[in-house]
Amino acid sequence: MAEGNWHAADIDRVIVGEDQIRDKVDELAKQVAADYATADSVLLVGVLKGAVMFMADFARALGRHGPPVEMEFMAVSSYGQGTTSSGVVRILKDLDSDIAGRHVIVVEDIVDSGLTLSWLMKYLQSRRAASVEVVALLRKPDAVKVTVPVKYVGFDIPNEFVVGYGLDYSERYREVPYVGVLRKSVYAQS
Repeated sequence: MAEGNWHAADIDRVIVGEDQIRDKVDELAKQVAADYATADSVLLVGVLKGAVMFMADFARALGRHGPPVEMEFMAVSSYGQGTTSSGVVRILKDLDSDIAGRHVIVVEDIVDSGLTLSWLMKYLQSRRAASVEVVALLRKPDAVKVTVPVKYVGFDIPNEFVVGYGLDYSERYREVPYVGVLRKSVYAQS
């Protein structure tokens, strides 16, 4: 196993490279900055754990282009059978502050079924935020079960098992600096 490249044999192909991610994060930050140019601040809400990489890069980019940025994190668990979500959500870690009157942007690594995100949007709106929008690095249009208004989308990708840049399989691959399709042989063993 090569040092720093232990994951190469597990990745079937790269679908979004490091440079593409960096450029898209900056582009998304510029769009959000333009839309919130008159806001006092923007509250980014990252959904743990997958959104951490994207959230860090997006917050820095938004800080260069837009209003002051504050960050919060939530952790949610959706109940379902195996790898599918039922949309029944349990909050594992809630927000630490009141969001009433705040401009909230949910930062998501990936939108697939939309079930958990749909629930999360309703939950945040019920807490009287001034606005709630979503920025997602990735979206799988073919996996969508519930239409969620995702205002800012980085890349539409095929409905395949992807890892990297925050996305994991059994808590591995999050630190991989690109998004790649995981070889079926890796997860078919379990």
